[in-house]
Amino acid sequence: MPRISSPAIAAAGLVGGYAVARWTKKRPLGGAVLAVAGGVAAREWQQVGGVKASVGLTTAYVAAFAGSHPLAKKIGAWPAVFSVAGAVAAASWAVTREKG
Repeated sequence: MPRISSPAIAAAGLVGGYAVARWTKKRPLGGAVLAVAGGVAAREWQQVGGVKASVGLTTAYVAAFAGSHPLAKKIGAWPAVFSVAGAVAAASWAVTREKG
């Protein structure tokens, strides 16, 4: 069975978490999507890149989520979410591309 790449999982978690929270108007449900995807991505990062990669990329994932809030005030919600999702996906790809 083919694996889904960790950059795609991380980006989908950030975008999907926001989308679920916005469209259902239930922030905890969006948070659950964000957390599950983050956990799956962290497991992939650890398997492919080791503990250091997993800790670093998980930190970036959480920082991206937090950073999207003030960024949204400047550029809008969706552009902020897509920007941080792209940044985390790029970081994930950069850290794990040689190992996966």
